Amino acid sequence: MLKFLTSCVVSLLFVACGSSNPETHTKMFQSVAKEDAVLVQKGEDKLYCSRCGMNLVKYYKTSHLATHKGKKFQYCSIHCLEDHLGEGISLKNPKVVDLGSLKFISVAQAYYVVGSSKRGTMSKVSKYAFKDKKEAQKFQNLYGGKIMDFKSAREITQEDFRHYRH
Repeated sequence: MLKFLTSCVVSLLFVACGSSNPETHTKMFQSVAKEDAVLVQKGEDKLYCSRCGMNLVKYYKTSHLATHKGKKFQYCSIHCLEDHLGEGISLKNPKVVDLGSLKFISVAQAYYVVGSSKRGTMSKVSKYAFKDKKEAQKFQNLYGGKIMDFKSAREITQEDFRHYRH
């Protein structure tokens, strides 16, 4: 009986690991190759979000950064940036990854597509940024969502916090 149970468990593991679903074999939309990611933090934790510890390469396309007291902080998402701001600190020079170039741009220059069908990071509501409004519109045409500025995208993020804190 033990042999039978063991073979059943091993068979189930092979079935689960050998999924034919192509979605399980593709990388996440938010991910980039490590050589394409710009990481600004120093030390052994440079690969990880300064708030939640998530891998910054894996969640690079939603990455934000800012400076506080001369130290650079990188975040996996606007959600984690907002979490840091929620402590009442003043972050300087906030930036976001431009989905078109994968380079950081000022949040003041960004057109955020909020609520697309692409998965969000740290939120059910996705938020992807673009330097070029035409690129944002192309993305919106493909995946839906609304185009807005940083202030409006941040308000949506703050709403997430209000919803989950009550």
